Amino acid sequence: MNNYIVTGTTSGIGLELVNQLLEAGNTVYGIARKENGIDHHRYHHYLLDLTETSKLTDMMNEIIKEASSEASSFTLINNAGTIEPIGMAGEINSNLIAKSIAVNLTAPMILTSAFISELATKNMPKKVVQISSGAGRNALEGWSCYCAGKAGLDRFTEAVNLEESNKTNGVRLVSIAPGIIDTNMQKTIRQSSTSAFPSVDRFKEYKASGQLSNAKDVAEKLISFIESDQFYKVEVLTDLRNL
Repeated sequence: MNNYIVTGTTSGIGLELVNQLLEAGNTVYGIARKENGIDHHRYHHYLLDLTETSKLTDMMNEIIKEASSEASSFTLINNAGTIEPIGMAGEINSNLIAKSIAVNLTAPMILTSAFISELATKNMPKKVVQISSGAGRNALEGWSCYCAGKAGLDRFTEAVNLEESNKTNGVRLVSIAPGIIDTNMQKTIRQSSTSAFPSVDRFKEYKASGQLSNAKDVAEKLISFIESDQFYKVEVLTDLRNL
């Protein structure tokens, strides 16, 4: 049985990933701070706010122990993310800065580390997919927190993949930017003021001109990539639109 652990499963890509993975016969463990309404015998939902970072290791260990008896592979998809706070450094709330880094960087780091540790003796395919962003590779005014979190996630993934590549049965890691997708995050972005996010009109135009990708299509392409041999051949930092 192929086991997937996915964060941020209440909407957008995360919810689509769960539905499509279940349809394909996989077992899925979802982590989110809200319910998503999925009732399926191969879906297990764990309620947790990712800002509660002290609870993440125990949760990962619990999930893997529950799933190990019938597992033929494990894949962790760190999908959850937050665009907030949007605004200029010096003007944004310090508590929101901390929450942003917790969700976008600290939580994926802890979950990845726990995943690697708990599966260290398992001789099976083990994969970690970080949902990154072009904002981690190109700076934007007003997105300093988001850019920093995603840039840190990219560097973390590169470093850990180097570590794991030296092991006989290491984990393969990829940090992938999925493109601009029509999700609730995009709605939040479009509601920004020009003073907080000078590029807001460009993102409004993406929506108006139909340039946003569909979450269902992105999830389908992402799953196909994860399950293909290409997953082991691409650069650690990858853009889904180039595959």
